[in-house]
Amino acid sequence: MTEPTQELKLEIKNLIISTLSIENINLDDVDDEKPLFGGDNALTLDSVDAIEIIMAIQRTYGIRIADQNLARQVIGSINSIARFIAEQRENPTS
Repeated sequence: MTEPTQELKLEIKNLIISTLSIENINLDDVDDEKPLFGGDNALTLDSVDAIEIIMAIQRTYGIRIADQNLARQVIGSINSIARFIAEQRENPTS
């Protein structure tokens, strides 16, 4: 599997920030590995944000995330989102 690029991770951070209309957050302050929800990341997100992020990912990348448990895993961190997108790009049928 191809490792996600830093460019993709920055794209995801920008997508989240613009989708949720978050202001006063520097992209460098958002840790790629720390949990996006309930963690000590720069973003303080809740369950409504999760739904918006999933919808934005699906719309932007043409990826369907139908399973709720998979969605929870995918949006755990910037890295997990980037890995999922990279996998889907590499193998669109999975």
